[in-house]
Amino acid sequence: MREHTEHTDRPGSGADGRHLVAVLALPGFPPFELGIPSRVFGSAVGEDGEALYEVVVCTADGAPVLSDSGFTLQPAAGPEALAAADTVIVPPTHAMPELALGGPLPPDVAAAIAAIRPGTRLVSICTGSYVLAAAGLLDDRPATTHWNLAQEFRRAYPRVRIDEDVLFVDDGDVLTSAGVSAGVDLCLHMIRSDHGVAVTNRAARMCVVPPWRDGGQAQFIDRPVPEPSVASTTATRAWALERLAEPVTLAELAAHARMSLRTFTRRFRDEVGMTPVQWLTAQRLELARHLLESSDLPVDLVAHRAGFGSANSLRQHMRSTLGVSPIAYRRTFQRASA
Repeated sequence: MREHTEHTDRPGSGADGRHLVAVLALPGFPPFELGIPSRVFGSAVGEDGEALYEVVVCTADGAPVLSDSGFTLQPAAGPEALAAADTVIVPPTHAMPELALGGPLPPDVAAAIAAIRPGTRLVSICTGSYVLAAAGLLDDRPATTHWNLAQEFRRAYPRVRIDEDVLFVDDGDVLTSAGVSAGVDLCLHMIRSDHGVAVTNRAARMCVVPPWRDGGQAQFIDRPVPEPSVASTTATRAWALERLAEPVTLAELAAHARMSLRTFTRRFRDEVGMTPVQWLTAQRLELARHLLESSDLPVDLVAHRAGFGSANSLRQHMRSTLGVSPIAYRRTFQRASA
């Protein structure tokens, strides 16, 4: 079992000291998931436009691998990239059915993973979790995978504390995501943990994706898409974002959308996946985090501008959601930017 350690900042192993991300391409990889890390981390730049990450796609033996779409990938590196990386990401594979039964990894894959340095951040996207589990790296740890395979995963790897109701799980030095787009959410989450809100927002804009979806958010199983003719809550959400400092009520949101409370609440959940109150709290917390990272405003003023009313209210929300106080959160990002 891998010893649980917190990921710590250190000089990157890539070119010019950049954080080196190695993406392990396995036989039968789906192209979309394999491309997520390169696209998202490649969009993370500093204020002067400097790249913050170097992303290298590698294979376990350095040889080309066949995707599940019928084309062959020529990797940029072999297993040496895994041994040198600061972060290793394992996308899914559709060519290792033995893993679904708890079977062993192919010898070359097992050897490549065993050579990863202690303290390296390990990440899986979707069913890449099977690879980490087969290597024993998820034993006795919380993790997630695609919701449709959760029961199969439990049978194959009973020691893993699997949770199929979340988008991703951050367990310090080992992180796992649910299917497809949740891999984008997890990569943005890591950028945010490494560099803060401003860098993450720039990367998200470049990728044209939302900058933040909470990892505890549901995987939206069987969530219907509203009919095109049905009124949307999009305009009301934009209106609310301009008024986060104000005590916006559910009745005011429904009135702005010109819907009854019941209709508005139902439609909001259909479109966003959470209640209006949960969404408002999440947006206010997002604003508070940005202010704590990017300004020297006192905590009580941050709380007021973010709509929490008092420093104590902000403190309670941050402790329950993030496990840290506003002061500790600010101190963490001040150290990171020093």
